[in-house]
Amino acid sequence: MFGLVTGFLERGETPEDAVLREVEEELGLKGELIGLIGHYSFFEMNQLILAFHVRVEGEPRLGGELAEYRRVSPEKLRPWPFGTGYAVRDWLEMRRR
Repeated sequence: MFGLVTGFLERGETPEDAVLREVEEELGLKGELIGLIGHYSFFEMNQLILAFHVRVEGEPRLGGELAEYRRVSPEKLRPWPFGTGYAVRDWLEMRRR
């Protein structure tokens, strides 16, 4: 199963800085923050998910955190009913407007 790039805040880091850092660490790509998608309770892990729309260019270079990746076109993307799947649902809805 594949999901979205995720991570945790480091001490003194803003959510916006954290998401750009995680994209670079996990995919080797510089990102441009487009905006907040939303916030989601992740009760199973006692966490709060903050989901951002990030635009990147280039080919991913996998580091030590991911074994593989898969690109899925928005037309074929289907949200899943937990965790970051809710952010996918809302992002797809935002694209339709």
